[in-house]
Amino acid sequence: MIIEREQDVTAAALAVMERTSDPRLRQIMASAIKHLHAFVREVEPTEAEWFTAIDWLTRTGKMCTGKRQEFILASDVFGVSMLVDAINHRFASGATPTTVEGPFHVADAPPLEHGENMAGGAPGIPCYVTGVVKGLDGAPVAGAVLDLWQTDGEGLYEAQRDVEGPWMRGLYRTRDDGTYLVRTVAPIAYTIPMDGTIGELMNRTDISHMRPAHIHFCVTAPGYHRLVTHLFQRGDTFIETDVVYGVKEPLIVEFEKKPAGKAPSGEVVDEPFYVVRYDFVLDRAAQAAIAAE
Repeated sequence: MIIEREQDVTAAALAVMERTSDPRLRQIMASAIKHLHAFVREVEPTEAEWFTAIDWLTRTGKMCTGKRQEFILASDVFGVSMLVDAINHRFASGATPTTVEGPFHVADAPPLEHGENMAGGAPGIPCYVTGVVKGLDGAPVAGAVLDLWQTDGEGLYEAQRDVEGPWMRGLYRTRDDGTYLVRTVAPIAYTIPMDGTIGELMNRTDISHMRPAHIHFCVTAPGYHRLVTHLFQRGDTFIETDVVYGVKEPLIVEFEKKPAGKAPSGEVVDEPFYVVRYDFVLDRAAQAAIAAE
């Protein structure tokens, strides 16, 4: 198509995209072109502004590594991650709500025994998380895998520490009665990484860059929908202003402070510690598929 008017550019790009044989890709790309062109028409960026945006995206990509994902962080702070999560996890009522995975999950966490400490050597107040993994019918789910990751008591993830091997993450399995027991340290509220392109953008706004204290969980079991979620500490200063919009009311839990003494694992702890009790409720995979239709 010969471009004669400003409006011809969008029509030409859409016409070319119509040659895409994959119907889903054709649909997605056509919509992306329409919205991107509408955005450009609305804000009318200067050429300098557009090249600044391209430079920002380029530098964002260059920051991504096996342990840091700056594009996921961008998706999180723009609210896109939570929207995609909501669309893809329309679980039946009563199932534990999902939330964003975030940019700090590291695959291949070490398997740990029931009650084993995943925070060995990490700073922070001892914390025990215990409960049951069950289905919507209340039946316990034996052998469910709980993949945990979190900050230490100084608000840092593994990717932010100069450490060898796993840090503040592990895999636990439920027992025959569906119970699990995790030994860790209590997380604290923390700032998202501000040393990259997202921090550069955030520093030009008045938006809080803090996340409330939380522990990440990915719970999986055969026949059940995969659950990615957090447990947030009730009363945290930043519960209402989470920078990635990840807080849901059913995921806010008490971190009950206990004096030094006997812990849920049976061991005696010589300092005060926290106990968190939470039952995860999984949706059957078939039911989840039906609910999404």
